[in-house]
Amino acid sequence: MFFENTLADLAARGFVLSVVGLAWVMLLIRIVGLRSLSKMTNFDFVMTVALGSVLAAAVTADKWAVVGQCLSAMAGLFLVQWLVARARKDSDAFEDAIQNEPVFLMRDGEFCEDALKSTRVARSDVIAKLREANVLSLSEVRAVVLETTGDVSVLHGDRLDETLVENVRET
Repeated sequence: MFFENTLADLAARGFVLSVVGLAWVMLLIRIVGLRSLSKMTNFDFVMTVALGSVLAAAVTADKWAVVGQCLSAMAGLFLVQWLVARARKDSDAFEDAIQNEPVFLMRDGEFCEDALKSTRVARSDVIAKLREANVLSLSEVRAVVLETTGDVSVLHGDRLDETLVENVRET
């Protein structure tokens, strides 16, 4: 693509295509907005993984046509993500169709055994998350929630505003 010398060409391609790929992603983020790389939904997570894969293909390409196809694919991913985010915002039915529900893994200091079983989350994993959240006693845990993204949220303290858990499923 750049030089006849294979080593020099590999180095130049790696550097130039990385800069081009990252600049393209930054431009797309500026156009579409920061929401495009959030981890708010499972769809956002898939978008981020797919974007990383396409960027990797772009920076390792050995033909300009492949680079162009990858840059076009990235723009397509951002467009689809924007359309899905817009549809989710405008339609509760659409959101329900594509979105997982968050699930209680613990509630008021008690493990939700059915939820642990159905989500295939080990008790030891929940306990590790409690330690990460500096929980000193199970009695101070108001809720542990497996979020739609796969993250685990630990809510602890004296009281819990029910607004924070109004859409969380109990099993």
